Amino acid sequence: MGEGAEKITFPVVAERAGVNPTTLYRRWDSVHALLEEVAVAALTRDGESAPDTGSLQQDLAEWAQVIARDITRPHRARYLRAMVSARTEIVASCPVTEKRREQASEVVSRARERGEKTPSVPQILDHVIAPLYHHVVFALPVDREYARRLVHDVLAMAE
Repeated sequence: MGEGAEKITFPVVAERAGVNPTTLYRRWDSVHALLEEVAVAALTRDGESAPDTGSLQQDLAEWAQVIARDITRPHRARYLRAMVSARTEIVASCPVTEKRREQASEVVSRARERGEKTPSVPQILDHVIAPLYHHVVFALPVDREYARRLVHDVLAMAE
C-alpha cells in the first residue's frame, strides 16, 4: 500500500483484497488491529525459531542478520512503517515484540544450558532487535556489519 497510514481504511483494504468491507469489520475491530496482524505475519514467521549453532555469539549474529535482511526488504519495511504510523496511542504490548521475546528466550536458554554467560532477554531486545527495527522505521541504513556490531555490544553485557 503506497498510501499513508491515515489513508488505509477498511474499504480501501477490502477493495484491494476483492472482498466486502463487512468481512474485515467482522474479523478486526480496527484498521490498527488489521495492520498489527499483517505486520506480525510479515515480520515474523510461524514456527520460525532463532538459529541454534552451538554458540551464543553465532546464534545472535545469524539471528540479527536474518531479521535485518528480512525487515529491510521493501515490502516488509512498508508493513512495519504502516503499522507504526497507524498507532495513535501507547500500547501495552506488541505481538512482533512478543514473538522476538520468545525467540530471544530460546537463544538465552540454550546458551545457559551450554554454560555460556548471557545477556538478559530484555538486553537483547533493547540492544539488538529494537535498533534494527528503529533503523528500518526511520529509513536508516541496516547492513550485516551494523547487525554484527549490535550483537558484539550486547555480548559485552553478558553475566
